[in-house]
Amino acid sequence: MRIAVVVGNPKPASRTLRVALAAADALSTVVDETSDRLVVDLAEYGPDLLDWQSERSTHLCAEVAASDLIVVASPTYKATYTGLLKIFFDRYGNRALEGRVAVPVMTGASLVHALAPETHLRPLLVELGAATPTRALYVTEADMGDLAPVLSAWGLSALPEIARFFRG
Repeated sequence: MRIAVVVGNPKPASRTLRVALAAADALSTVVDETSDRLVVDLAEYGPDLLDWQSERSTHLCAEVAASDLIVVASPTYKATYTGLLKIFFDRYGNRALEGRVAVPVMTGASLVHALAPETHLRPLLVELGAATPTRALYVTEADMGDLAPVLSAWGLSALPEIARFFRG
């Protein structure tokens, strides 16, 4: 099993990346603890993402699409996901993630945008054909210091849903 972590924060090695990796760690406990992991910090691919002829970006998109489980994370910008994440997923055709499971993850300053991953990021993933069997994860700046409580609360409902999806 392969888990891809795609992070659309324009800042490399961001707190959003840390949250996404923690979510992937939690998910791996219910799908396959020995799963292969692909980490895509889009900040490291900047100019390549804008070049539609870029072999590097084309290869990256293929690798993500070949993953079984995709954690897609973004900080909240203007109440939605970043343009960087949008540019990456614009490279895919409709239904390109068919048969894949995706988990939307967003970070934000406060709870005021807590529904952003459900109202903006989830529909993008569904449009691309991914199954999103669990609710999204939203983490505020106040929770960044200790992710365990927020991951535990999210995991109570999310992890069994993901496990059921993969185990039938």
